[in-house]
Amino acid sequence: MNPVAATAGMTTVTGAPSRAPAGGVGKLVVISGPSGAGKTSICRELLKRIPNAVWSVSATTRPIRAGEVDGESYHFISRDRFLDMLECGELLEHAEYLGHLYGTPRKPVEEAIAAGRVIILEIDVQGGAQVARRIPDSIRIFVLPPTMETLRARLEGRRSESAELQARRLAEADGEIGFARSEGCYTFFITNDILNDSVDQVIDIIRKETASA
Repeated sequence: MNPVAATAGMTTVTGAPSRAPAGGVGKLVVISGPSGAGKTSICRELLKRIPNAVWSVSATTRPIRAGEVDGESYHFISRDRFLDMLECGELLEHAEYLGHLYGTPRKPVEEAIAAGRVIILEIDVQGGAQVARRIPDSIRIFVLPPTMETLRARLEGRRSESAELQARRLAEADGEIGFARSEGCYTFFITNDILNDSVDQVIDIIRKETASA
């Protein structure tokens, strides 16, 4: 049995079985959290373990990093192209983070939901708040680090980022967590200590939410 504690319109999940949700009901699943919380690792595991899950590829103006593939990791586009998409209503949500623009193309999300797929979207809290308003029946989950010291250690372990950028990400984390808790745009909060346990929790949330849809 999954112990769940509900407080102030949000649910904190502390344990869950890992049975994957059945297909047939299209749902948008939003995964957010501060950098270093492990949300990308959770998303990758969800795509492996949920048979009908697909990844929502976001658009961004930030430079491509080593190992990333355009069209898979992100759609890497110019600032002008991003602003054109925004003006034409092609983005479900958008946000600016550390000087770069990020957004979710609307059409692939709508097509996946209509086809009965579970579409996984990893975005920041600004975008999560917009999705909560525009697709209120989406499943919105915020990933917390076990402690801020754990978060610091994870960020410092990144080889592809400067110490200055890591410090900026850590400074942003408190504000992101506070916003997520206070604004009511996230229904579920999980603490990512052991990855496999966290993935189990998210799968259980998706299974229950799609079963009740």
